[in-house]
Amino acid sequence: MAVTLNPLHLGQTSALPATPDEAVLDYVPNPRPGTLYLARFAVPEFTSLCPVTGQPDFAHLVIDYAPGETIVESKSLKLFLGSFRNHAGFHEDVTVGIGQRLFTEMQPRWLRIGGYWYPRGGIPIDVFWQSGAAPEGLWVPDQGVASYRGRG
Repeated sequence: MAVTLNPLHLGQTSALPATPDEAVLDYVPNPRPGTLYLARFAVPEFTSLCPVTGQPDFAHLVIDYAPGETIVESKSLKLFLGSFRNHAGFHEDVTVGIGQRLFTEMQPRWLRIGGYWYPRGGIPIDVFWQSGAAPEGLWVPDQGVASYRGRG
């Protein structure tokens, strides 16, 4: 992973990557190095494809992380997540794969992802992954996404 002061996507015209593997995530220096804090990305309209039927699957993702030396640049994250619109994967693989890629490349002090998936076959599936125990002293708020209740 290369940390650059000149991100590939920020301020540039960028096409949506065809696949998650083709997506390039930009990481920039943490503006508050040495400070323990939590950053959150909420993605309420995430879409991927069912690997069996090819039909779209929808989720509300919440990504929380405590930055280390770098932070992920949000436009590159948006393009990476958007590339899943053409990607077929089970909920578990997609959710955990996003978390692991971010953790491996960005090397935050801590990261967790919650994937709150809308029903497939009548069953909502929620998937959670974290890199380990949260650092002592880190305020970790509830992700704020209620379990699926359907109508009413």
